[in-house]
Amino acid sequence: MLRNLAFIFVLIITLIKLHAAAPTPYETVMNVAEGKIDITLPDDPIQLTRDDLLHWVKTAANTVSQFYGRFPVPHLTLRIRSDDRSGVHHGVTYATNGGLILISVGRTATIRDLESDWRMTHEMIHLAFPNMEDDHRWIEEGISTYVEPVARAQAGQLTPETVWKEFARDMPQGQPASGDQGLDNTHTWGRTYWGGALFCLSADVQIREKTHNRKSLRDALRAINSKGNVAEDWDIKKAFAVGDKATGTTVLQNLYREMRDKPTPVDLDSMWQKLGVELKDGKVIFNDKAPEASIREAITAQVLNIKP
Repeated sequence: MLRNLAFIFVLIITLIKLHAAAPTPYETVMNVAEGKIDITLPDDPIQLTRDDLLHWVKTAANTVSQFYGRFPVPHLTLRIRSDDRSGVHHGVTYATNGGLILISVGRTATIRDLESDWRMTHEMIHLAFPNMEDDHRWIEEGISTYVEPVARAQAGQLTPETVWKEFARDMPQGQPASGDQGLDNTHTWGRTYWGGALFCLSADVQIREKTHNRKSLRDALRAINSKGNVAEDWDIKKAFAVGDKATGTTVLQNLYREMRDKPTPVDLDSMWQKLGVELKDGKVIFNDKAPEASIREAITAQVLNIKP
């Protein structure tokens, strides 16, 4: 009996020592515009410091807050994990507990990787739009794909040339291909991400055309976020009705009727010509005398003196 007691005592002491020696995740709370973020950082050694990672989170949160006028949700749970891959990767957003983001950082990732990262901003933008049915995932991904570079340009992190070069190069991936049955029914990668982004670009330009550049897609998305976020399930028609009311147009609802269940290509050549965008030899060239050059400029103009 005494031997058993002694063994149990030694086992307990050993377990206590092992628990004390084991790394524990670093957790902290970050206050953001009209909200807070509960952050868990990696519990194993990586090349980046805690301050590096927190600055990365803060920068993305400020960028998204500036675009939407506030942080999209009152409370976000953010879990940053580390692994053996390079850079930043595998970000995903859930509606759990009002908003949950899981994202991974390579153990050898550098500050430069964080400075050039788009994924944290992309995932935080997901928080601002209500949860949609699976057939409407394209609008969720499309908004994040379109708004991420626009918001970063407005925050001074990307140049307009960088954004429009990306759009001119990648938007064609969102066009309908053979056998396409509209955005609601065609769930390929290109139609989900870039088809959704093409919808958003078209909407942004049309809203600005109809309101003489006084309103934009941002006004529509802010209005939607003021009434709901990722933690709530909405019908897509309700979301577009709320957005259109904020801009005084019917652009979102009209575009959705056109593109939801049939292949509706966007005349990008005409759009680039109107906006004054030309991609030549891998470089973007702006024509400031184009009919809608002012719209192009407004979309990616840096926004000053806005408190995040």
